[in-house]
Amino acid sequence: MRSGFVDSNVFLRFFTKGDPAQLERADRLFKDAAAGAVSLVTGPPVLFEVVWVLDSVYRLGKGEILDVLDRILALPGLELKDRELVEEAVRLARSSGQDFPDAYIAASARASSTDGVATFNRAHFETLGSPIFDF
Repeated sequence: MRSGFVDSNVFLRFFTKGDPAQLERADRLFKDAAAGAVSLVTGPPVLFEVVWVLDSVYRLGKGEILDVLDRILALPGLELKDRELVEEAVRLARSSGQDFPDAYIAASARASSTDGVATFNRAHFETLGSPIFDF
């Protein structure tokens, strides 16, 4: 079976309904994955790009961006590296109102064997329920 690592622009065309020809190809790719004809993989850096573009270019709100991430997580036939951390980050971002990338950092800190996040933005990460590494 063929497999591919999905880049952010494929997700963006699919969810923003951009360029019609690229939308058609993205739609076909995800339908093929759902049918088991291809295997797809992606990872958190791609999601960070998706978030950045949806925020800075499309000016979507945090809730709308998190909805897109939820839809990516739900795509059949897509393997997501660090899925558990991504799911936890989406949940943290929704419950705290903070951005997804910072929620991912907080989720990563919780899942790691560290004492917390070393940051100059203490209050921000405390809002995410993250332990703080004092330095």
